[in-house]
Amino acid sequence: MKKLLLLFLFALATLAGHSQVQSTTALLGSWSGKLDLGVMSLTVVLNFEQADGYVLVTLDSPDQGAKGIGAFKEYLSDDSVAVKVEMINATYRAKLKEGKLDGTFSQNGMSFPLVMTKGVAEVKRPQQPKPPFPYTTEEVTFRNEADGATLAGTLSYPIGYDPKSKKKPFVVLLVTGSGQQNRDEELMGHSPFLVIADYLARHGIATLRYDDRATAASVGGDVANATTEDFMRDAAAGMEFLRSKKAFKKVGCLGHSEGGAIAFMLASRKKADFIVSLAGPGVKGDTLLVVQSNRMLELMGQPAQMTVETFRNEPTVTQNPWLKWFVDYDPSDDIRSTRCPAFALNGDRDCQVVASQNLTAIRRLLPRSKKNLVKEYPSLNHLFQHCTTGLPTEYGEIEETISPEVLQDIVEWVNHLK
Repeated sequence: MKKLLLLFLFALATLAGHSQVQSTTALLGSWSGKLDLGVMSLTVVLNFEQADGYVLVTLDSPDQGAKGIGAFKEYLSDDSVAVKVEMINATYRAKLKEGKLDGTFSQNGMSFPLVMTKGVAEVKRPQQPKPPFPYTTEEVTFRNEADGATLAGTLSYPIGYDPKSKKKPFVVLLVTGSGQQNRDEELMGHSPFLVIADYLARHGIATLRYDDRATAASVGGDVANATTEDFMRDAAAGMEFLRSKKAFKKVGCLGHSEGGAIAFMLASRKKADFIVSLAGPGVKGDTLLVVQSNRMLELMGQPAQMTVETFRNEPTVTQNPWLKWFVDYDPSDDIRSTRCPAFALNGDRDCQVVASQNLTAIRRLLPRSKKNLVKEYPSLNHLFQHCTTGLPTEYGEIEETISPEVLQDIVEWVNHLK
């Protein structure tokens, strides 16, 4: 899941607005450095931007997808800086030495040396598709009337698609994981759904990817109190929209993380002709999240002592409508009731939806069929990147967006159904 339940060094949310500080020019621009935490390192970026006689200061943590966190000035001159980031209870104090900011980052009683250099390293994403594309795309909207949500998305037709041909392609609806995502499932500089849609279009399969409700170009629909069941209704509306076009032979669903659960929910309700579950849950929510928490604590060198009882009593759980629903959700019945072809896959270094726990359950529950496939991939994380530890802090550092083997397997499996 993308709703991480551990408190990492930085907040994962963006803080709107910036703090004004006195005018200066020598430190204008962006400065970046690596914060060495022992078990991991995090990229930190400080931005100094001139505006109306003042300098605005913000902090980014690209490795965690956090950008534009407001910083307050304690001191700022041409060769020294001291800023406070109240949102994460942190400070950074440094002096300019030989063209570098040499200082100390402090948070919650802990201090770490942090040297920052001018500029931000270019993020390399070699798999990111770039236009012009050799296939046709169409901007569409569809409506979930029950929830008052209008979803906007991109329908990509496969190379060589001819609407007048009697030979119709398969189409796949892409459903994101937890947290409000745009149609590309964009996070930490990666666009996994854009990469998947592009690859499928080049191999004969159409896709529809859409912005989650009340996100980007999609409007309407309650988000604050929404649960996985609500988001499933958005996806179901997308499936109905694709069927209404009468342009496709079969309509399937590919979901990632929470979207993998939604794929099984749609299958059990006979709304999908086939499904692909990327790192989808196979066990009850509270059990999954406790294993997630303990695995991540272990990887960070901390005691892993979380239990279901202590987890369920956490204020974060009891006060969050999405979590309150999810901890009680058991996907067993949905998986057991899936009669259409299903492909469930996961990486063995996924520490958010642990493969040994969830794929084992899916193998046991999924009805036997020669068309079904359950596969675990070595050295892949929750985003299906080749990785070292599997921790989310690696996602942004890895150039690969998604394993080519996974892309190839999805295409081969779907095309085998034709």
